[in-house]
Amino acid sequence: MVIPVHDVNPTRRTPVVTYALIGVNVFVFLFMPGLSGSVAGDSTLAQTCHLQAFLEQYAAVPRELMHHQLPRLVPTGDVRGGGCLLGPPDYDKSPPLSVLTAMFLHGGWLHLLGNMLFLLIFGSNVEDRMGHVRFALFYAACGYAASYGFALVNADSTDPLIGASGAIAGVLGAYLVLYPKARVWVLVPFLIFLPLRLPAWMVLGFWFGLQAVYSSGEGVSDAGTVAYAAHVVGFLAGMLLAWPLKRGTPPPPEPRGLLFGRRARPGW
Repeated sequence: MVIPVHDVNPTRRTPVVTYALIGVNVFVFLFMPGLSGSVAGDSTLAQTCHLQAFLEQYAAVPRELMHHQLPRLVPTGDVRGGGCLLGPPDYDKSPPLSVLTAMFLHGGWLHLLGNMLFLLIFGSNVEDRMGHVRFALFYAACGYAASYGFALVNADSTDPLIGASGAIAGVLGAYLVLYPKARVWVLVPFLIFLPLRLPAWMVLGFWFGLQAVYSSGEGVSDAGTVAYAAHVVGFLAGMLLAWPLKRGTPPPPEPRGLLFGRRARPGW
């Protein structure tokens, strides 16, 4: 897996929506229940129960999205005996609205930082091309497409679906359509981390290929805990929504300097 670090594709205006999304995601994560324990790796049962109750209320649940029915018993956040106490929900949850709230919830530091890194690198140019308002709507639309796409093929799942991955996958799909030849500096793990400058179509195409393979359950042991199918749907939705803007998108600047240890040729 390559790790993107920076793209060689300047923007004309400040990506305020991208920065705002990153800020909100970090802010929400810092105040999620159970965070202190997750950082130290020693969450107590009370913290775990509190987190389960929080996710049950604010995360998207595929079965709720498909059937529009809340479960009769949910975690209350309290502890009873050696487990979490269950009880009738004391809130009125809107499944469609839970898709939006779930976009700002993350399961850990790596989950959060990985998503925000991709959003920071690729979101700025997509926002620059679309404009602030259209980009915000586009981001939400991709997130909804990813969540409902995942729920469609996992209609009976009761596992909470959280994270900005589906919406950010849409950003990656849009970037691939709009700037396939833009260069992206990446770190490739090979004994050490090798810095390489690769075209966006190679970086994002490789990323999408992995998500497609993993969504089938092949080559990964935690396919049940990561919503790879949501990534695939979000990516395709982003490509589709960005396609009408492709014709009027100015090309990225021609690269200068060295590429793979040799001078880059124009148009490579």
